[in-house]
Amino acid sequence: MDRRKFIQSTSVAGTSFLLAPQFGKAAGFFKGSPNEKVVIGMMGTHSRGAYLAQNFAKIPNVEIGYICDVDSNVVDKTTNDLYKQTGKKPQGITDIRRLLEKKDVDAIVIAAPDHWHAPATIMACQAGKHVYVEKPCSHNPHEGEMAVAAAKKYNKLVQMGSQRRSFSNVQGMIKELHDGIIGRAYYAKGWYTNHRASIGIGKVVPVPANLDYELWQGPAPRKPYQDNLIHYNWHWFWNWGTGEALNNGTHELDVIRWGLGVDFPNKVVSTGGRFHFKDDWQTPDTQNILYNFPNDTAAEWEGRSCNGFNIEGLGRGVIFYGDKGTIFYQGGNGYTVYDGDNKLVKEVKDDVVVDATNKVSPTEALDGMHMKNFVDSVRGVAQLNCPIETGFKSTLLPQLGNISYRVDRVLHIDPTNGHILNDPEAMKLWHREYEKGWEVKV
Repeated sequence: MDRRKFIQSTSVAGTSFLLAPQFGKAAGFFKGSPNEKVVIGMMGTHSRGAYLAQNFAKIPNVEIGYICDVDSNVVDKTTNDLYKQTGKKPQGITDIRRLLEKKDVDAIVIAAPDHWHAPATIMACQAGKHVYVEKPCSHNPHEGEMAVAAAKKYNKLVQMGSQRRSFSNVQGMIKELHDGIIGRAYYAKGWYTNHRASIGIGKVVPVPANLDYELWQGPAPRKPYQDNLIHYNWHWFWNWGTGEALNNGTHELDVIRWGLGVDFPNKVVSTGGRFHFKDDWQTPDTQNILYNFPNDTAAEWEGRSCNGFNIEGLGRGVIFYGDKGTIFYQGGNGYTVYDGDNKLVKEVKDDVVVDATNKVSPTEALDGMHMKNFVDSVRGVAQLNCPIETGFKSTLLPQLGNISYRVDRVLHIDPTNGHILNDPEAMKLWHREYEKGWEVKV
């Protein structure tokens, strides 16, 4: 299959791909030619990971060679489902360290819980593998810095799953924004709403026989197993998760940072709380984060995990405000542009429906563009649309919001590197403690 046919054969849901025009930076990473097979090992396939595996497997000449999960039931289900889909059954593995020993693996896709994202990324780079890591790219800012350093040190491609970076119309929207279609954009607002139920009060119970809880915790300090933690509610516990701000807010804040043309803020403040239910949920279910940036712009993100009332008619989205108009991005692959008198100037539509309440993928029909961009980059015929340097900066925004929330005050930030200024208590949350023997090093 030649390159032109390869690109044409991987269109998704009638939506065109926008392939990066410069290929030189990524060239030479892949061991074979652009026409040869790319072998992928998957880490974490209960929900999002299973979805990613099925969609990576749809890309021509990509093979899901290995499924790695700490739950044997999940391994069995994923390998069987992929066998039905592709006619070839991947090998099942429990321990990520064993997966990284496999010489035939070109890339690792990481969809394990947040506390594993950066450690597994760093380990994979050290093992000579390219990485596609789901957002957020790290559990805490220091891990994000280490992931950036690992990709550079070991000369590996690391893509974060900020899928909107590969949506063709979103790329066009950002170009129009930067070209001045609404004048100077000086403020942006993003939001995410859902109607999540209570997780209750968990009971400490024996670990199920099918689950390797020791490996599931990995680098995180040890906590007893309880019955309301796995497979999803870990998102709302600080020891493993990062709350809704990183679970979903990373997406909106990435688009905001991209559109405003900013790297790091100079001021952050966050308020909120666990208001809706009284249960084991530790992170805020209601949160507002405000940012000031050194280029005289500002941004806001609002998250409501337990009240799904829409904002501007949608469960998630971003609005850019400029001195000559407004852009309303609806969260998928469409947007509208208004002038200063709120008259419609332009409407870019896409027939893909975005379901903000879909826990696996609100933009399911579009995500294949980002996966294909990663595979093309591994092949050496494209550049990553969201390399780890970009992913780290966008992940840091909600992380700073969470730190502000936890210390309950405004944070003043060094705009050159994102570090918190003159606040030792807040900077303690820049890092985390690791279980002995699991310390993360580059």
